[in-house]
Amino acid sequence: MQKVIKIALSISFIIYLLALVVTLFLGTRRGYVYTDFSLFEYIKKSSNIVPFKTINTYIMAIFDGSMNMDIPIKNLFGNLILFLPMGIYLPYFIRKVNIISGFSIFMFLLLFVIEFIQLVTRRGSFDIDDVILNMLGAFIGYSIWKVVERYLSRTNKYSSINSVH
Repeated sequence: MQKVIKIALSISFIIYLLALVVTLFLGTRRGYVYTDFSLFEYIKKSSNIVPFKTINTYIMAIFDGSMNMDIPIKNLFGNLILFLPMGIYLPYFIRKVNIISGFSIFMFLLLFVIEFIQLVTRRGSFDIDDVILNMLGAFIGYSIWKVVERYLSRTNKYSSINSVH
């Protein structure tokens, strides 16, 4: 039964990774805003390195109605949910990221590389707020994984205790 679960998780992880690549790099909504600019100008115009600048803008827009409600909701919750599964899959498949420090470092590097690739390929922008929301989503997923892992370890201990008696 555990082998079937591992195979199912492996297949779902591959599907998730493919969906992630399509969403982050191949989607129609990415890039092309500043295509006439040089790469340096594009980077300058489409980057945000001020933490919470975009997040605050979207939160204010939700309350004051200054933009179409779909935009802030999709950006805030989309970025949060996008990497939530990564918080479950990574610690399951990679033992070194099953501790919070390893997970945090790995996710930060992964998200930074993704933002950088989006920027230089002009398939998106570099926004530190995306990294913050993606990390938060990944930590929520990691927390879910830890709860499940703890539950499974307890049930395995109880089942091994029960099988001895």
